[in-house]
Amino acid sequence: MTASRLKPVDAVIVGTGIVGSILAKELADAGLKVVALERGRPVDPQHDFAAPYTYDELKYDRHSDIFQDLSRETITFRNNVGETALPMREMGSFKPGEAVGGTALHWGTHSRRLLPWDFETRSRTVERYGKRHVPEDCTSQDWGVTFEELEPYYDQFEHLYGVGGKAGNLNGVIQPGGNPFEGPRSREFPNPPSPMTYAGTMFATACRELGYHPHVNPVAAQTQAYLNPYKLMLGQCLRGGFCSSHACSMGAKANPLTTVMPALAKQANFELRPLSNVIKVNLDSDRSRATGVTYLDARGREFEQPAELVILAAYTFNNVRLMLLSGIGEPYDPVANRGVVGRNYSYQSAGRVNCFFEEKSFNPFMGGGARGTAIDEYNGDNFDHAGLDFFGGAYIAVASSGAMPIRSIHVPPGTPKWGAEWKRAAARYYQRNFTVRLHGACQSYRQNYLDLDPTYRDANGLPLLRMTFDWGDNERVASAWIVKKAEEIARAMNPSRMSAQPTAGHYDIVPYQSTHNMGGAVMGADPATSAVNKYLQSWDVSNVFVIGGSAFPQNSANPPTATIGTLACWAADAIKDQYLKRPGALV
Repeated sequence: MTASRLKPVDAVIVGTGIVGSILAKELADAGLKVVALERGRPVDPQHDFAAPYTYDELKYDRHSDIFQDLSRETITFRNNVGETALPMREMGSFKPGEAVGGTALHWGTHSRRLLPWDFETRSRTVERYGKRHVPEDCTSQDWGVTFEELEPYYDQFEHLYGVGGKAGNLNGVIQPGGNPFEGPRSREFPNPPSPMTYAGTMFATACRELGYHPHVNPVAAQTQAYLNPYKLMLGQCLRGGFCSSHACSMGAKANPLTTVMPALAKQANFELRPLSNVIKVNLDSDRSRATGVTYLDARGREFEQPAELVILAAYTFNNVRLMLLSGIGEPYDPVANRGVVGRNYSYQSAGRVNCFFEEKSFNPFMGGGARGTAIDEYNGDNFDHAGLDFFGGAYIAVASSGAMPIRSIHVPPGTPKWGAEWKRAAARYYQRNFTVRLHGACQSYRQNYLDLDPTYRDANGLPLLRMTFDWGDNERVASAWIVKKAEEIARAMNPSRMSAQPTAGHYDIVPYQSTHNMGGAVMGADPATSAVNKYLQSWDVSNVFVIGGSAFPQNSANPPTATIGTLACWAADAIKDQYLKRPGALV
């Protein structure tokens, strides 16, 4: 098929999620002619996500209405190179989005910043504990950028998305009520913290009695009506539940459709093309410069969109796959331990303690976003790891995003798996339980990576992306150790029964865990170990920027979304202030 060549533009952006929308707005404001290509369908929040239809758990959480269409493209998975990877045919461990707005349409609004330690994980660990504290097969590395460099862009993103919270460290001064372990922030959150739930209050009381520092979790579900810097009004979250996996009917969940796209749509130098699936970045004859992209429309017609600047702003898997399909950067080879594209894939470790009560009722159907209470004592390197067989950690929290009636059924240990007794327990304990959760880090390892599957192909005949991943001993040991700390907190709340579940055994792609798939096109200071430089610019093709979760060299305990948005703001400034003035390598 011969592609129809379109009129050249200044910049073409692949994806309209958090990254793509921010880059499109910033570059359009700088005067560039920008085209954004989105393979998902267009949506109108006021009509497509109106109440009560957004509260349909079958449609959104079970039947994947705004998730990626796995019948057309999926990934294949195996735990190790000795296995044959098989396609993921149903949504399970993670849920990438596929619509204008991307995965952020259904995100949980967790908006924690990474710790300063997270950006210098390897060097700080080696400096404090020595090289032997890092497993031999661990490939975790420093980011090539520091928290201090990114702090102004964290602030920019938080004000764009109306994050609510309480500062714990203002310009180096610890503040009461906030997280004392966070990196210094230049000013307060744009919105106040969310009110504590009954379960969160119990958790906070128990934590204080044990000497911890509980704080309200920062969220991008608006705690009050908020006008953002693009003059877009977001509504207040009324805690109606059905948040994670669902779009928001109240306009309270900050996402590209509420924070950026309405302002961007008014600009004459911006064009959005939904249902446009990019299949390749086109390169010139010496493969050192991109000339644009090739994409397929909804009818299967092939188009070439020439552009001076190409920005890959898609989900982690899509960014990495496009680089591999386009021949940008050297594919990673785990046997030779060479190459960079596909290297350092990581996920999110976890753990939980389910607490059951006989007399207390928590109204778990109420909630929104990641509202809850957390402690950070066991996150990152906030505690001494000397004598421990792991590095990194987890934060511990009780959160309430609204317990959905299908997904959120928990019964006490010892309950039969099915039958009348299970039904009685499910009905009785829906109101009488909550979970103390661990949100843990996951280091990168030589044997965990992404590449193109040699067997399976998508609906267009292109190779699927193959994931090879399993937990490392570091994550299993860390989760088991921190779960014991969570059990101590749980006991202090006097539940009638409880059950603990750390990360253990082999990674299983079937049950949902998180949509925090990171790495594969990581940033860094060394082209031998990173696919992009500190400004998210390809080392090999200077007019290609690859921005998103794909840039994370490893997964930190704190959720990645706020940092992904921060990297978008950081890269946008680098492009506007440096690249456009003098196109070429920025490092």
